[in-house]
Amino acid sequence: MNDGRRALTAVSDGLIHITIPVGMLQCNCSIIGDPATREALVVDPGDEVTRILDLIGRHRLMVKAIVSTHAHIDHVGGLSKLHQYTGAPVLMHRDDLPLYQAMDEQAAFLGVIPPDLTDVDQLLKEGDVLRWGAFEAQVIHTPGHTPGSVSLYLPHDAGRITAAAPKKFSVKDEAGDDIAISDLLKKMAGPDDSQEIAAAGESEQIQLRAPQLFSGDTLFAGSIGRTDLWGGSMEQIMDSLHTKLMHLPDDTIVHPGHGPVTTIGNERHSNPFLQPE
Repeated sequence: MNDGRRALTAVSDGLIHITIPVGMLQCNCSIIGDPATREALVVDPGDEVTRILDLIGRHRLMVKAIVSTHAHIDHVGGLSKLHQYTGAPVLMHRDDLPLYQAMDEQAAFLGVIPPDLTDVDQLLKEGDVLRWGAFEAQVIHTPGHTPGSVSLYLPHDAGRITAAAPKKFSVKDEAGDDIAISDLLKKMAGPDDSQEIAAAGESEQIQLRAPQLFSGDTLFAGSIGRTDLWGGSMEQIMDSLHTKLMHLPDDTIVHPGHGPVTTIGNERHSNPFLQPE
């Protein structure tokens, strides 16, 4: 499907990560998959569930869980429909349940029809670990934008698989010397072929080279989440940023709930909300 709208796909370092901005407020819905088991998390399916399902089907993924970073309408509008189609459990922090149940009020604020609601199957809390395939994500409670806002953190070794030592296979070359099959295949590929060919029987290692953070609407590139809506608190969001997110490594790649990707290091040094007074 190509409808002219942006869907960012990355299949690198053993991680399938698709970002699709959905709905009138262009919430970043993230699909995070394990290419080996095809298990995946869907984070913040705010709307346009048909598009999300199309991408899930195209990559042959099985949704293990549906996670809401917070319960604003633009992040949860597709929860019910996605749960209906996939059967995957819906996860949310307890402190945002009242906000989720007040969907009529949120919809009236935006002048839209309220979406269907669904049961929340698991209540998230600080320190929970979500596992799918070979990957895991740590739940960080980051209140401020909403009382129950959470961020998901994949540390640098999330998804690491201890691989057996690669097996070496060799044959005789024209001179009668042993030559590794991998080297032979590279010679056959030619100098202009930039694609690396793995040796037959070689084990694959899946590893993230940089930590990943799915920050919801707590941290953006060059900004932070607004605190003037239901349950928002500037004091709480600044505490979440300074005592939790800013303690993550600088090379942590941040996937915000809206807008472009950034890093913890970039925001530490250039985000105007995070500079010393």
